[in-house]
Amino acid sequence: MTSANGVTTLAFEIGTEELPAFDLHAATVALEDLVKGAFEGARIPFTAVEVHTTPRRLVMLVEGVPEQTEESTEEFRGPSAKIAFDENGDPTKAAIGFARGKGLDASDLERRDVDGTEYVFAVKHEPSARVASLLPGVLSSIIEGISWPKAQRWGDRAEQFSRPVRWLYAVLGDEVVPVSFAGLDAGDVTYGHRFLAPGPYTVPCADDLIATLRGAHVVPNEAEREASIREQVKAAEAATGLVAELPAKTLAEVINLTEFPTVMVGTFDESFLAVPKEITVDAMLVHQRYFPLFNADGSLANRFLITSNGDPAFESNIVDGNQRVVAARLYDAKFFYDEDLKKPLETYVDDLDEVVFQESLGTMRAKTDRMVKLASELAKDAGLDAEAAADAERAALLAKADLVSGAVVEFTSVQGIMGSYYAEAAGESERVARAIADHYRPRFSGDEPPADEVGCIVAVADKLDTICGLFAVDQAPTGSSDPFALRRSAIGIVAMLEAGLPVSLVKAIDEALGIYEQQGLSFDRAAVRTAVIDFFVTRTKVMLRDEGIAADTVDAVLAAGVEEPAEIVRRARALEKARAEAADVFDDLATAFARANNLRDATAGTAHDEGLMGEVEKELSRAIIASQKAVEDALAQDDYRTAVTELAALRGPIDAFFEDVMVMDEDEALRANRMKLLNSFVGVFANVADFGLMAKK
Repeated sequence: MTSANGVTTLAFEIGTEELPAFDLHAATVALEDLVKGAFEGARIPFTAVEVHTTPRRLVMLVEGVPEQTEESTEEFRGPSAKIAFDENGDPTKAAIGFARGKGLDASDLERRDVDGTEYVFAVKHEPSARVASLLPGVLSSIIEGISWPKAQRWGDRAEQFSRPVRWLYAVLGDEVVPVSFAGLDAGDVTYGHRFLAPGPYTVPCADDLIATLRGAHVVPNEAEREASIREQVKAAEAATGLVAELPAKTLAEVINLTEFPTVMVGTFDESFLAVPKEITVDAMLVHQRYFPLFNADGSLANRFLITSNGDPAFESNIVDGNQRVVAARLYDAKFFYDEDLKKPLETYVDDLDEVVFQESLGTMRAKTDRMVKLASELAKDAGLDAEAAADAERAALLAKADLVSGAVVEFTSVQGIMGSYYAEAAGESERVARAIADHYRPRFSGDEPPADEVGCIVAVADKLDTICGLFAVDQAPTGSSDPFALRRSAIGIVAMLEAGLPVSLVKAIDEALGIYEQQGLSFDRAAVRTAVIDFFVTRTKVMLRDEGIAADTVDAVLAAGVEEPAEIVRRARALEKARAEAADVFDDLATAFARANNLRDATAGTAHDEGLMGEVEKELSRAIIASQKAVEDALAQDDYRTAVTELAALRGPIDAFFEDVMVMDEDEALRANRMKLLNSFVGVFANVADFGLMAKK
């Protein structure tokens, strides 16, 4: 229906077979911009775009669409006439190219005088057009413009979509838009929920489409379905006295698996609670998209939540069917767990020879051997006592053993976790078992690191072995491609170092590369070493910038030649804090450093003669000597805040020096002595940061 001011609403719906949940979410996010771009490209005005999606439909509402586009004229000035035409008056390549770029022929160009110089102009006139006549092409471009990770053909059609398209609804006001796709012609008919109210439903007015869908048991968008699920989960928690776990990834998937979500409570046999809760939770969340329920003390309850897309009237049948499914999965889990426990975890280690780690880097057994050696070196560097060092080596030996256990082969997401249970059952120490469980952590930015130094050492050994090995065989990340998640591994290592693991990353890289050489891998060690160090430095730089540390602060630290990520982080934070607390002092100090660094002669040395100095120079010399010692002591204690504070104390003496002293004195001896003094001044900063990079430009 067209409003009094001549604008109306377009409703466009693509009805499909059930779309993959995560692909649907990605399309939902992109669809609004796609629609806006298509309308703007056709010069069709609009006031708003609204997107609704469910597993069976993509709905676009475009409001404020007029009956006619506006007439327009655009003028573009091109090259001068002398360049545009030759001596015979024929258009040159410059004129032809200019005209073609504007969608015109060279003969359409106009010649005009501008301030005494003749230029060619392209004048594009777009007459007003009836919007209804433009929409079939616009809507076709939207269908074809939706990007899917995987698309398919169906029947004898050549067109592709994520899933077969079953209907098209396209109505402008109360007028059907004649758009076609895959043998389907759009109309004013839509369909409701597959089971609860399938339809068809004739909707002659675009403004009524969403209300019709709601009446047909379709909750039309992600936000509403999420709110409904969460509300029903709260009601189930209140009714059972239990607490649900709703992981973001699983919830996001469930939201896009249902058009009319109904939360129901199921149960399973209490005997399955004897299985480690992680494997039971995995069986429910990952394999069945059920939400587990927990007791107040955190222990797993034998109840779970089903998010059904079926008819709530048949709840008992739906629950019974899902309980049968989960029982089968949990029986499998219990069977594999019981079978795995029949032999000690250590006996699985040799079976790792059957699992390839990477084609050029050997098996998981070879990786395990490298991890043990690297963990031993890391334990020494960290100063662990003999017992803790032995636990680190033992945990490194057993860390990957559960990969060949029945439970992990079937439920891959519980690797490490199951190894810790099997280690405990085999009589391994609590610290070893915990390190096995923790060694995949941190799994992502912000994830908790392993619980103690033993776990951190095994985690670093695992991640660093992977990074160094893949760099050695030219499998480093490129652009957005990082199939082995090396960036994530590097971030995890940096996080553990930042949290206080007292080891040198550079030394650990040397050890890891050396161990690969011992295993017979051939590579350019110097080049790989440099590439791996640069990789970690870059990751650290990105992490700091994401944290909000200024780019020039990070660059100043890196310019001082610092390679250890933990040290880069501490220095950058200390500099940034000092800068924030005393911005004027810091900026003046950075400017003075830059001035001194530019004036000095680095070849002159630092052995200045106080006999050639005035009082201002002597004061600066004394301040430099005092600060040098204080900064060295602070750096030895990794106390970068104190180091920066000591450097700030040099501001007054250096300001006075530049105000009262002519550095480039005509007297060669005085000039040379002042150069040496400036070298000493710059030298105090050298091990902290290049303050010149932080000076105001």
